[in-house]
Amino acid sequence: MKILHIIPNLKRGGAERMVIDSVRALTANQSNQLKIILFEPKIDYEVVDLMPIIEVVPAFVRLSIFKSNHCEVDELQKAIEEFEPNIIHSHLFEAEIISRSCYYPKAKWFSHGHDRMRSFNNLKWTSFGNKRKLTDYFERRYLFQRYKINGGNNFIAISDDIETFLKDVLPKEIRDIHLLPNAINTKRFENQGSMASKLHGSPFKLISIGRLDENKNHQFLIDCIQDLKASEFDVHLTIIGEGDQRVYLEQKIKKLNLASDVSLVGSIENVEEYLWQSDIYVHSAITEGFGLTLIEAMASGLPVVAINANGNRHLIMNGHNGFMVERNQRELFVKHLIDLVKDKAQYVAISCNAINFAKKFDINHYSEELLQLYKNADSCVE
Repeated sequence: MKILHIIPNLKRGGAERMVIDSVRALTANQSNQLKIILFEPKIDYEVVDLMPIIEVVPAFVRLSIFKSNHCEVDELQKAIEEFEPNIIHSHLFEAEIISRSCYYPKAKWFSHGHDRMRSFNNLKWTSFGNKRKLTDYFERRYLFQRYKINGGNNFIAISDDIETFLKDVLPKEIRDIHLLPNAINTKRFENQGSMASKLHGSPFKLISIGRLDENKNHQFLIDCIQDLKASEFDVHLTIIGEGDQRVYLEQKIKKLNLASDVSLVGSIENVEEYLWQSDIYVHSAITEGFGLTLIEAMASGLPVVAINANGNRHLIMNGHNGFMVERNQRELFVKHLIDLVKDKAQYVAISCNAINFAKKFDINHYSEELLQLYKNADSCVE
């Protein structure tokens, strides 16, 4: 089977990591022929093994409400036709718009719902005075037309939350939705043969991974550190990620005199090494499509304390593999951290449960299910 994945780039992010891991797993089956098309040569991961199947094809689409659309997709169209894929699988909204501007009904098309696609939110023409809503309306209408032209579309929902969202917003005639939660290479995160983690001592070490943006809500974690310090707990928080909130977070850390207690280490690839050196994974995102970093942390043996961000609510069972609180429950969030540190038996039990839970999301099992979805969609493939 020939499978083409299309994504704008391979900058650091959950969708990008999923493409890399799933393609690696699918190539293990020698009957599959894989290709990745990027629109720009931005790669933040070590992918030497994949370079022979990565092709950079510059392409863009500018939709216009009152003028003709500007589509530069000739080279992409040519690349698709030369590869002759059975499956075309797009990731992230930019790739959705650009790839669907090509015409190739010979393939079965898949859209990966890594999050709630913003332009699908409002299916009715509700306001001509709101530019964002007007743009959403035209993007939505354009995509629905292109789905039909290319022979229909399959949607992969990465969580129950995304599945419900897609069922609510997509017309029935193009609502072929498959629930397939994201996955990781669990072996990469195994810590000393997947033995339960042990507290490293003082200070106890918290870690969080995610872009430094408003949605990830890292200021909440910094406030939690202030609360813990006020209770005379020796604690350190490491935040891995980069983004436009860095300056704001740096200023907040300085204002609260937490420079020695909170580290912003930027964007790195080998996050597992930081996870192994930590005690508890903390996650404060307001909304999440899934929460891949929670699974990575669990696979590393870390109990997780997180905010309910909808897409991640089915990943945490309170008191079993971690704890989940609502956005306004900072005091309870801090209490769970303190309880985990004080109760060593509970900590070890939750660590063991987290490891076992993460095994359900291994990339090899995921790739088998994904391949079956492809085969079911493409009835010509045995």
